[in-house]
Amino acid sequence: MNSSIGSDDKNSPRQGSRTDSTIFEGFHVETHTFAGQDRLAYWSPVTGPGVIVCHEMPGITPEVIAFARRLVAAGFTVVMPHLIGDPGRPMTLGYTVRSMSKLCISNEFSLLAKHASSPATEWLRELGRVLHHRAGGPGIGAIGMCFSGNFALSLLLDAHLLAPVLSQPSMPIALTAAHARALHAPPAAIEAAKSRACPVLALRFTNDRLVPAARFETLRRELGDLAELIEIDSSKGNPHGIKRTAHSVLTFDLVDEVGHPTRAALDRVMRFLDERLRPASDAPAA
Repeated sequence: MNSSIGSDDKNSPRQGSRTDSTIFEGFHVETHTFAGQDRLAYWSPVTGPGVIVCHEMPGITPEVIAFARRLVAAGFTVVMPHLIGDPGRPMTLGYTVRSMSKLCISNEFSLLAKHASSPATEWLRELGRVLHHRAGGPGIGAIGMCFSGNFALSLLLDAHLLAPVLSQPSMPIALTAAHARALHAPPAAIEAAKSRACPVLALRFTNDRLVPAARFETLRRELGDLAELIEIDSSKGNPHGIKRTAHSVLTFDLVDEVGHPTRAALDRVMRFLDERLRPASDAPAA
């Protein structure tokens, strides 16, 4: 697989996307050519271990960028691949519907694949190799959200993936009980986690119909103690008043207050990345 990386600031952000021109300040955009197609990725400066942040619907929103900035502030090198939507554009209902429509017809994504990942993960694996080469260290992390939530599992096919985080993993679409249980990843990726004793961190809200409880039960059954599963109570009358439609643990539905379960989940993600990607002597002071 051939790839090339080069600066391409004229593509950040796309014209007509109604985006604040400063939204990507501190990041630069590069064109990554993979399998004959040009793809965009937004890079922070190289300052420490690498983390791929795969965005959710409808695209790389200001909330996703804010999450990436937390990682950068913690000393990680972040790359955000552009998978769908208009980079930097705020979420609206119409924008989300359009992005979902494009997702459904794109040959990059396999919304119903139970035991295989989306073709887009092949590019993400190549991007991960570039990231590890640039950032160095023992390996990299990958965070998937929503439709990309389970992509981090497929990246386990590469030995440098040490810290997979699955935030509200929503594929495959749970049309049947079998789809609800499935992980949208090849069996070899699960075996890679087991053989390398690589822990997997996964997050969901309990009432989220897009992320069935059965999917987390599969993670628990397949990975045993390697699966660290955080399930945040969003049932009716829950003590923190979390809405029953809550979905995005680390972005839109994050309540950034000490003691709130979403903040606790965010803090655990940050510690997980530290534990997996930094030798103890290299971890930043608390």
